[in-house]
Amino acid sequence: MDFKQFIENDREKHNKHKFKGTFLDYLEIVKENPDVAKLAHKRVYDIIVDKGVKILKPEENARVRKIYGNEMIKRYNFFENDFFGIDKILMKLVNYFYSASMKGEEARQVLYLVGPVGAGKSSLVEALKKALEMADPIYAIEGCPMHEEPLHLIPKHLRPKFEESLGVQIEGDLCPVCRYRLMNEFNGRYEDFPVETKGFSIRSRKGIGVVPPVDPNNQDTSILTGAVDISKMDMYPEDDPRIFSLNGAFNVGNRGLVEFIEVFKNDVEYLHTIITATQEKSIPSPGKGSMIYFDGLIIAHSNEAEWNKFKSDHTNEAILDRIVKIEVPYCMELNEEKKIYEKIIKKSNFNAHIAPHTLDIAAMFAILSRLSPSAKVDPITKLKIYNGEDIVEKGSTKRLDLLELKEEAGPNEGMKGISTRFIIKAIDNALSSSEYPCINPLSIMESLIKSVKDLDTSQEDKKKYLGFIQDTLRKEYNKILEKEITKAFIHSFREQAESLFNNYIDNAEAYVNKTKLKDNSTGEELNPDESFMRSIEEQIGISESSAKGFRSDVTSYMFYVVRNGGHIDYTAYEPLKEAIEKKLTASVRDLSRIITKSRVRDKEQDEKYNAMVEEMKENGYCPHCCDVILKYAANNLWKD
Repeated sequence: MDFKQFIENDREKHNKHKFKGTFLDYLEIVKENPDVAKLAHKRVYDIIVDKGVKILKPEENARVRKIYGNEMIKRYNFFENDFFGIDKILMKLVNYFYSASMKGEEARQVLYLVGPVGAGKSSLVEALKKALEMADPIYAIEGCPMHEEPLHLIPKHLRPKFEESLGVQIEGDLCPVCRYRLMNEFNGRYEDFPVETKGFSIRSRKGIGVVPPVDPNNQDTSILTGAVDISKMDMYPEDDPRIFSLNGAFNVGNRGLVEFIEVFKNDVEYLHTIITATQEKSIPSPGKGSMIYFDGLIIAHSNEAEWNKFKSDHTNEAILDRIVKIEVPYCMELNEEKKIYEKIIKKSNFNAHIAPHTLDIAAMFAILSRLSPSAKVDPITKLKIYNGEDIVEKGSTKRLDLLELKEEAGPNEGMKGISTRFIIKAIDNALSSSEYPCINPLSIMESLIKSVKDLDTSQEDKKKYLGFIQDTLRKEYNKILEKEITKAFIHSFREQAESLFNNYIDNAEAYVNKTKLKDNSTGEELNPDESFMRSIEEQIGISESSAKGFRSDVTSYMFYVVRNGGHIDYTAYEPLKEAIEKKLTASVRDLSRIITKSRVRDKEQDEKYNAMVEEMKENGYCPHCCDVILKYAANNLWKD
């Protein structure tokens, strides 16, 4: 790489987008492209939607239909690589920006994110801040401490004419500093006032202001609105704009965003500036100056305990009325929670092998801790239903309904439990303490147990969490592992499963439609094979009286998938998939148990064992993990 050339090319490209000219030049730019004068909320909204939107319709997407019912889901590409399992929250967020960009009431409201620690509130704000940094530069009055919109230079009596000519609405007024300069440096000739482009920057505090919690005993509103420069008070009168230091969060965040971190840790009096900044779109100037126009997104976040404390005080009604609250709960979908861990691990420098099901076990524990108890199902079943899996009630054909479970749980489900951060630390600890460059479900469970024991929480919660790991999760993992080992004994498992599936579908369809099957070899017409279908259905406890309904459900579901352009295979319908796998694995379970537990194997058993090990390696296990997992299986899975 030619570093010098690379640097120079970047500098040239950067300078090409810079602009310096007069206000008259800027007017021509606006006339050509009125969008350059858009307000802050519109800018943020455009950044999000310009990346693209996917519309997921329930009638076209089985998973969406299972999780969200008949609701259409919009998935924004802007968030797709960093945020998982919170589609509806992101839709609410973008709806806020859309309404605000249309200058609806939301444009005069604070966007407030509330949720448990580690749910992603700060990450959402960081994503918006970074997006602003990457956005196109804005045109601003040169030398303005608030890098304000140059159209503010137009006198109010001329604005209707300019608005008509330019195709824009002009909102706002000059800050005191620019007003002073206009009259004293340019003798009121606003057409000569210089205009330049400015980019957004977190580090340089350009268009992005951040307000951390402030000590209530030492609060100073200058953090928000700037201060009077005492060193200049001997030189200028106290109402002269030249003594103002407009470097508060609202000043620097003008035309971009202002973030309030843990907002309600601040004293209420300190937050009153928010009221005028939102409703009146103006902030106080330091000293005795006039109010200053403010155009920016105000985004605040805190945890639920602080929100509940704040809203319980009726004297805070003025601020509460200016808040659009969006709850950001923990992720409740197993597949999506796992993606969060994969994303974070990918960004780390850990170079280790992660055995199959390791992250699933970690994600299961996190979600189990977040689920509200249900009188209808056990926690693992509820977890699977929340993950979009079809589960039927034992002995019947009735599918357990996710929306019913959510209604039973109430609105606060997902607002408590184990944080993503806690799980990632447990994964890091497992990776750090591993003797070999790999981790597996057993080592992750051990790490989680240690982490829970060190967790600063009540004994009741500790007992519940340890119960999840040592009992619920271990039993579930044993089932997964037993199925995996027995599947590894079956050569061409998938092909055999597909063959069983196709045979069952043919028979079930003939049974439901009261038709006959045609033998491909002889051409003979045959009745549906009742005993074959029952041998599959019995695997998941479908009673004889429920068999007719189950067959009807399966065939109508497959027809629905095909009609909507989907692909059907043995995994398409979860209950049937489970039944087929149980039917297949039952035939080799005893063999796999004997060979895995055997300390001394004959030649034939040894060949079968080695073939199984190779199959497991093909499925993602390293030699060390394979050894550990199979020793665990021999000692724990099959109790004679």
